[in-house]
Amino acid sequence: MFLFLNPASLRRALFSLFSLAVLCSLFSVRCRAQSAPLPPGTSAPDSQQQQSSAPNPLEQAETAIQAQNYTAAAYQLDAYLSAHPNDARALFDRGYVADAQGQTDTAESWYRKAIAADPKQFEAHLALGLLLAGKGDAAGARDQLYAATQLEPNPPNPAAKAQAFRALASLLQTSDPTGARDALVEALKLTPETPADTLLAAQIAEAAGDDDIAEQEYRKVLQEQPDSPAASQATAGLAHLLIDEKRFTDAQPLVANALQRDPDDPALNAQMAAILNAEGKPAEAVAVLQKLHQLEPGSRSVTGMLADADFQAGDLDAADGLYVQLLAATPSDPDLLDSHGQILIRQQRYAEALAAFQKAAAARQGDVDAWSGIAFADSKLQRWSDELQALSMRSKFATDNASTLFLWATAFDNLHQNKSAVAYYRQFLAAAQGKFPDQEWQARHRLAALEK
Repeated sequence: MFLFLNPASLRRALFSLFSLAVLCSLFSVRCRAQSAPLPPGTSAPDSQQQQSSAPNPLEQAETAIQAQNYTAAAYQLDAYLSAHPNDARALFDRGYVADAQGQTDTAESWYRKAIAADPKQFEAHLALGLLLAGKGDAAGARDQLYAATQLEPNPPNPAAKAQAFRALASLLQTSDPTGARDALVEALKLTPETPADTLLAAQIAEAAGDDDIAEQEYRKVLQEQPDSPAASQATAGLAHLLIDEKRFTDAQPLVANALQRDPDDPALNAQMAAILNAEGKPAEAVAVLQKLHQLEPGSRSVTGMLADADFQAGDLDAADGLYVQLLAATPSDPDLLDSHGQILIRQQRYAEALAAFQKAAAARQGDVDAWSGIAFADSKLQRWSDELQALSMRSKFATDNASTLFLWATAFDNLHQNKSAVAYYRQFLAAAQGKFPDQEWQARHRLAALEK
């Protein structure tokens, strides 16, 4: 069974889970209307300020907004807009109210109308950018947030302008780390640095590949604000960085301490499982992942991680049960098919393994693991010509290694193509270097027979 590698590693699945946690925090800046800038031209109510005259209908609506009486505000704004359909301030107010009521599609429409009426209105660009970011429209959010950073709030509001820069920095942190860094710098020119800013700076540095700066900023959050909401994300970020650098000894106490504070945190449990697995403790990793699976039974990422860990721990039945469960939802997933096929190989169910690998190769033609599996299953089924075809396909996407060289040699040998068999046996012995003693003995034995 020396041909096959382990299935998709815990570290890759962990990265997916960590990436998901980062994405969930990425748009924490996506504020609902209650925390977005107040409508242009308004300010918070002042109990000591005396009104010299009765407010006009638009001011009445904005007073209702300040009081979070959105139903009344919507009624008043609809009446006002029926007579003033191109009033940019009122159009923004109406979007603000819809946003506060969770009516995101309606809010988007009103914000766009406000921008059409006044392209220089800061508040509408910012609100629309935040809304689009929350809806997953990264390109649209980027355009609107950038536009907001080029405009000024009315009345002047440095905190709102800084919010636009911070939102843009969060949005760009992976796609354009340099742009994200520049946006964060502009935000810090307007308002003081917060632990969330330091965390974002670390995430931007990590995305830019500057791991030293990222580690420095993560540690700064943990040292200066150990009890802040940003600290848990900083712990996860720093642990991910250390795990990625294979600094498991440094990562383990960090994650263990965090788990004492929050024993059910999914990301931390996933990281601890990755550390234990990397340290050669698959049984302990499985125990952690079983707990995580109980916490998040519907998570495909967690289920896949547990399946991989069960596989590496040698519990093939448990692993395959989970792979089959995942395949029921996505029957053409090549990674799952490869893992399922490898288990079938180890169970000596070669015909079933061949079918799984063939399906994986059909789903992803350049799947090197699938072509390797097909070749190996063909060899066990004594389908020598088909085995050579599979090896030929694999060679289009990856160079041969000792395992595939041995398969080439034995296939040619069984087809009585002695010259090719001798050549590949020699290549295999040169590559094996004592790592496959049983196959090397067989190669030498066959060479002695073929060269007589």
